[in-house]
Amino acid sequence: MIPLNSVDVQDAAPLVMEVLRSGQITQGPMVERLEQAAAKIAGVEHAVAVNSGTAALSVGLEICDLGPGDEVVTSPFTFVATLNSIIASGATARFADIRPDDFNIDPVLMEGQIGERTKVLLPVGLYGQTADMVAIEKLATERGLMVVEDSAQTIGATVQGRPSGSFGVGCFSLYATKNVTAAEGGIVTTDSRELSERARLLRNQGMRGKYDYACVGGNYRLSDVHAAIGVSQMHRHEALIERRRYNAERLSAGLDGIAGLVIPRVMEGRGHVWHQYTVRVTDEAPCTRDELASQLAERGVATSVHYPRPVFDYECFRNHRQVVVPDVPVAEMITSQVLALPVHPQLTDADLDHIIGETRAALSA
Repeated sequence: MIPLNSVDVQDAAPLVMEVLRSGQITQGPMVERLEQAAAKIAGVEHAVAVNSGTAALSVGLEICDLGPGDEVVTSPFTFVATLNSIIASGATARFADIRPDDFNIDPVLMEGQIGERTKVLLPVGLYGQTADMVAIEKLATERGLMVVEDSAQTIGATVQGRPSGSFGVGCFSLYATKNVTAAEGGIVTTDSRELSERARLLRNQGMRGKYDYACVGGNYRLSDVHAAIGVSQMHRHEALIERRRYNAERLSAGLDGIAGLVIPRVMEGRGHVWHQYTVRVTDEAPCTRDELASQLAERGVATSVHYPRPVFDYECFRNHRQVVVPDVPVAEMITSQVLALPVHPQLTDADLDHIIGETRAALSA
């Protein structure tokens, strides 16, 4: 079976052993090295490492002074961490529909959801391609709003040459399946020294020094062991991205022209990093999305659906007082069509040929 994701972290062993031999396995100098590397990739002055992508979102929202009575406009087509972080802040989540060509929030519809209580715009960069961050940044500036980027899937991605995570407060994930991994972890990025200092307080119980508490905080610290894995990954992130781009180009060339199969697009001015290679299976296809997934599994190709429903379409959220449920017809349609195919760097040319051939065979009328 060709797996959907495959992680190679063997080159991290020397750095991990360096940490283990040092005797300092908690947050320390390796975390600082990770932060420096992340700031460089994101093109910002400051990066603050935390222990998960969800923690990055929570800290990112809190340093914007978000709280009860405030509202956040975000995408309905995202992983639940986006919504959970908004709810945990005490704020209310509003949603604007997505564009079918890039799966990301539509800035025009986002503007329509802005109200008197809106404080933060929270676009989600999906599958390795950011939203139209230039338009969203302009909208935020005009309305006096903060931008918090859910950049969990877009480390190294760009918009008009600017890196993901540089359009406000960036929130990255270093989870095991991400393009750059630390096994688990997250990064908050910003050009503001004030915001970065507050993020550092929040991740360490609000302490300026030992037992010197400046604010209510939490334990969002990242260990040096995890950071060592992340540092090794960041040192070769460009090569990892290039291999993903090569694989995506091969897949697109091989799958182009199949009736009912919409291959993913790279939008003009954006640098896609292909966290996922997600096709759409439309009504014109000879089988449904789920039937295609089943057939590919039988033919030795793993797939996955990201995501099967709009993020608010679960019992725990439908009647939640902090969730405003809108009409999002594009997101509703997309959830029944999307299917992720393998695109990870460990794929061989033979693997790619197999994925292309078996997908074509499964969709042949």
